[in-house]
Amino acid sequence: MAKLAPSILSCDFSQLKEELLAAQEGGAEIIHVDVMDGHFVPNFTFGLPILKAVRKILPRVVIDVHLMTDNPRLYIADFIREGANMISFHLEASPDYSSIVDEIIKRGGKPGIALAPGTPWQCLSPVLDRLYYVHLMTVHPGFGGQKFISGMENKISSLRQEIRKRGLCTEIEIDGGVNDQNIEYLAFCGASIIAAGSLVFAHQEDIATRVKMLSEKIRPY
Repeated sequence: MAKLAPSILSCDFSQLKEELLAAQEGGAEIIHVDVMDGHFVPNFTFGLPILKAVRKILPRVVIDVHLMTDNPRLYIADFIREGANMISFHLEASPDYSSIVDEIIKRGGKPGIALAPGTPWQCLSPVLDRLYYVHLMTVHPGFGGQKFISGMENKISSLRQEIRKRGLCTEIEIDGGVNDQNIEYLAFCGASIIAAGSLVFAHQEDIATRVKMLSEKIRPY
């Protein structure tokens, strides 16, 4: 059953509490938090104070932290201590990725590895059975509101086939360019967690209603 993960990158931060509570009211079980360092990617976003605020507002929600940073190992202990449940970091920034996966597990987190659109999922073959999830970027990492990159559907499908072939329960999270027209098809292709920012928070509709509607679209898959 696929799940929606509203991304706070598109929140109105003057209304953070209200918008997060509305997302929870609509049925959101996962909240996605993008951490960008201004170096691995050109944008700069949230740090520990925002994570702590999200955890305080939503004490029981699963917080999914996406580290778009150099040296992701430096952040793992602090983010898990302050409430992150899931942590993904970029393979492209982490030649020691296997030991970082171990570090996340040791500290009680659920490990994921994020891949930029041009990085084949086969690079993860040696550690796939140790990952809680694979985080596939379907836009170039760094900015919200980008257009979905055509062809990423095939990457999702082939990774899902490999997971099934191995008899694993690994989740596939996709991130970027999700819209009303493609969200259901992406779940059909094998995405089990779908991060969405502007699709959830940048519409005129009530956020709770929006989350409920999108979740119902993808729930059957």
